[in-house]
Amino acid sequence: MSKNIRPVLANDYFELSDKMALITGASSGLGLHFATRLADAGANVVLAARRKDKLDALATNIRTNGGTAHVLEMDVHDRTATAATLEQMHKDIGTPDILINNAGIARPARFLEANNNDTETVIGVNQHSVWYLSQIICNQMVSADKAGSIINIASILGLDVMSGVGSYSVSKAAVVQMTKVMALELARHNIRVNAIAPGYFDTEINEGFLNSDAGQKIIKRVPARRVGELDDLTGVLLLLASDKSAYMTGTTIPVDGGHLVAGLA
Repeated sequence: MSKNIRPVLANDYFELSDKMALITGASSGLGLHFATRLADAGANVVLAARRKDKLDALATNIRTNGGTAHVLEMDVHDRTATAATLEQMHKDIGTPDILINNAGIARPARFLEANNNDTETVIGVNQHSVWYLSQIICNQMVSADKAGSIINIASILGLDVMSGVGSYSVSKAAVVQMTKVMALELARHNIRVNAIAPGYFDTEINEGFLNSDAGQKIIKRVPARRVGELDDLTGVLLLLASDKSAYMTGTTIPVDGGHLVAGLA
């Protein structure tokens, strides 16, 4: 290698120091990891979730490590309160460049026994909140004439199906299709919209299932022979958040250890 050419480091390649990122569901699991890695890459992160104590702890950790973090106590299922919180964020902090729609829940049940309230809550949190929260943020981006990257967190169960988690699968399938619709209509505003479809990761939302006999059987059949580790998602997250994916929009990227190609969902 020429002495005049400096190797490109990952932190250089996915530099986000001029970006502001809003992450929903940031108090634990994937959202906490996404927020931490975006802050590591230099982004000014806005942490949104219901559990303010956990957000405060995360924000303190990010600041201790030299990052910038803001906390928004927010329940994405409460549309009126969410709109008011995002409007106040816009006034106090500004318009995000990156939105990570990560907040999500699951209420496992078979179709015939599924409780209507549970079903409506799952679809409300996993699908409806992504729609109206993105609508608010994208309108802010358009008004500010700001390019943006929206990253929706879908699931492999939005691309395939498994018995017993119907409302979750339906809600995540809607997120996949919503990603395409948003990408098509927002491209003219220089706003890109993509999705990540994680396989099984050891987080709060599925820890009970992964420890069950059924969960253990599935893990043994995954081609990678393991559940995902959080940093398995970091590369695709930073790619989609950064300008290095400037020509990517409308995509859903599975990160699942080969789960889908093995037909296990």
